Amino acid sequence: MSTLIEHLATNEELRTAVIREMEGRPDIHSRDISVKAYGPTVTLTGFVHTFAEKAKAEKAAKSVRGVLSIANDIEVRPSTRTDPEIARDVHHVLKSNVMVPQAKITAAVHEGFVTLEGRVEWNYEKSAAVEAVEGVRGVRAVINRITVETRVSPSSVKQAIEAALDRNPEIDAQGIQVSTYDNTVQLWGTVHSFAQRAEAERAAWAAPGIESVVNRIQVTYPD
Repeated sequence: MSTLIEHLATNEELRTAVIREMEGRPDIHSRDISVKAYGPTVTLTGFVHTFAEKAKAEKAAKSVRGVLSIANDIEVRPSTRTDPEIARDVHHVLKSNVMVPQAKITAAVHEGFVTLEGRVEWNYEKSAAVEAVEGVRGVRAVINRITVETRVSPSSVKQAIEAALDRNPEIDAQGIQVSTYDNTVQLWGTVHSFAQRAEAERAAWAAPGIESVVNRIQVTYPD
């Protein structure tokens, strides 16, 4: 009985920690998000008004110590905005974002779903376009068909990623291995938090010509 009580108490402590983390984030406005915790797994439900806010809620939960997996069942509720209104704002955010090569990206809107297409030279340009559009009110989801051109050799990409990992004080680069083939990077090894795992993946995406990153890094909390 005592073990069960302790287990329930731990679940409640983790749930409370996740709720407090989300409440402390100024970019998470919805108060209609519910949190459940069972062991190291956290489930998020409820609804928000933008796809970006759903992603930020998940990011906040992942930053809490003790969380090893997330089930994000938050719903993005459709707004009353029309597709032309959404398309107008999508065009504006893409045009005004200096990180986005607007001339190389096209956007189409259908029932709140935005499809992005085009070719860019760097993944940060692709990410910037997606993040900008996700924040537009009324966008239900972003279908990302932007591709990244490959202009460098896999060996030079591998060296660039390993150097970035070594420079980052937040990551124990000794515990991470990197391999490349074509324009795909694979990461594996172990780190001590979701934040470190995300930083390693970010370093991989920062290399030129990368189309995809397969992140097999495991999160293991020290005793």
